[in-house]
Amino acid sequence: MFDLVPFRKRNDDLFGQMLKSFNEVFDPNALAPLHGNTRSFRTDIREKEYAYLIEAELPGFTKEDIEIDVNDKYLTIRAARNQVEEEKDEKGTIIRRERHYGQFARQFYVENIEEDGIKAKLEDGVLKLDIPKKVKKEPSSKRIGIE
Repeated sequence: MFDLVPFRKRNDDLFGQMLKSFNEVFDPNALAPLHGNTRSFRTDIREKEYAYLIEAELPGFTKEDIEIDVNDKYLTIRAARNQVEEEKDEKGTIIRRERHYGQFARQFYVENIEEDGIKAKLEDGVLKLDIPKKVKKEPSSKRIGIE
């Protein structure tokens, strides 16, 4: 964004500065928010003392469209959409047809969780996961007698 070039050098290399400005306009990374991973969704993750809480934005999906798996320390959330909308006139001619297809997925590394205790709820387009942590066992001490 900023160059550490002495002031007088900037004036000496006017063509180089113009070329740099031109290249910045067409820099594909400048459009990163528009070209980001479109097969993902936004999530909020919070850690509590006894659980992890995940909230994932999945507007327009039903609970039948969403699949949640835990496999080999990875929690995966998948949401698939296969929706066709069609409008026809009185003769049965198609006036408009729109199709929405796609699969969205996020994967999270999870460790030391109680897989059987995970709870999921879909409410107003937000998937809420409550992932309990494994209870840490306090190290026990035992006195060994000497014979």
